[in-house]
Amino acid sequence: MAESLAKLAAGVGSLLFRQLQDADTGTFTYLLADPATAEAVLIDPVFERQRRDLALIRELGLQLVASLDTHVHADHVTASWCLHAASGCAIGLSAIAGADFVTRPLAHGDRISFGSRSLLVRETPGHTDGCLTYVLDDASMAFTGDALLIRGCGRCDFQQGSARNLWQSIQGQILTLPDTCLLYPGHDYSGRSVTSVAEERRFNPRFGGAAREQDFVLHMDHLRLPHPRRIDEAVPGNLRSGRPPQTSELQEPWAPLQRTYAGLDEVLPDWVCAHRDQITLLDVRSREEWQGPDGRVSGSVHLPLSELSERQTELPRDRPLVVVCYAGSRSALATQQLQRNGWPRVANLRGGLHRWADEGYPLECP
Repeated sequence: MAESLAKLAAGVGSLLFRQLQDADTGTFTYLLADPATAEAVLIDPVFERQRRDLALIRELGLQLVASLDTHVHADHVTASWCLHAASGCAIGLSAIAGADFVTRPLAHGDRISFGSRSLLVRETPGHTDGCLTYVLDDASMAFTGDALLIRGCGRCDFQQGSARNLWQSIQGQILTLPDTCLLYPGHDYSGRSVTSVAEERRFNPRFGGAAREQDFVLHMDHLRLPHPRRIDEAVPGNLRSGRPPQTSELQEPWAPLQRTYAGLDEVLPDWVCAHRDQITLLDVRSREEWQGPDGRVSGSVHLPLSELSERQTELPRDRPLVVVCYAGSRSALATQQLQRNGWPRVANLRGGLHRWADEGYPLECP
């Protein structure tokens, strides 16, 4: 099933590709995978979105082999260390950056393989001295980080930035790719998602058209941009590859929660069965179903979904809640409703009573 999901998600061709975004920072994260082997890489993952990304990887049946950053970011903290802790994947970053916990220090000409596909590393300094661009093996797409943005480019006024170096990087390493090569930036704040070498060579107001190096340098020297609001947190965090400074920040969850790509926390029947005395199992089916032939889990509490909003104060708060219905759909809605109303420990039973029974766990009939 996992292999077929990956192939189905890939569509036409031999690459599975997803562009994800963190709305708070405008950061793009990119997932690429070889459907034949299910090996995958992530580019520029965001710390606060690690559970989302891991959920998508799990649902598509992929194996994450590398988490790659284009540079030491100043606007967000990477999720690379946490992804490595969860999956064992490599942590890739420019060797020039000198960050801790990097397992794959990268330099110009290196190649990162995932299955039969690969990314070629091109050094593109200028925004920072450790900026990298990752070019897909067939040069059909490249991931430029903050070196080249859509109709713009990264600033050059901190982290060893240099407008002259950035000009050379853009002209020598990015715009030398084929005209049709699609360029995927590290950020965008205007609803744009992709551009091409031909477009940027012609239309980018900073370096396109007839612009010369001195025009570019003067433009960059007069940007007068505000100080990045998260730089004091982000740069030290990224020099640790995203590892929290205190292990206490990595709190163990109350259960082995599995976050779905839809953003729902779920637990599996085997864990629920083994911890029945430590949780409250909430059945949100109708009264007819509760008393019907499908049965119910012994000791569960019944509260129909239609009455949940008005009666949730009746539920005990001293133990975690696991919500269940027949197939897991209505209980998912109830779980989200309870979370919005401030319940800190609540999860959906994945697959509902249908999966519970299929896996051989007991049900009682009224």
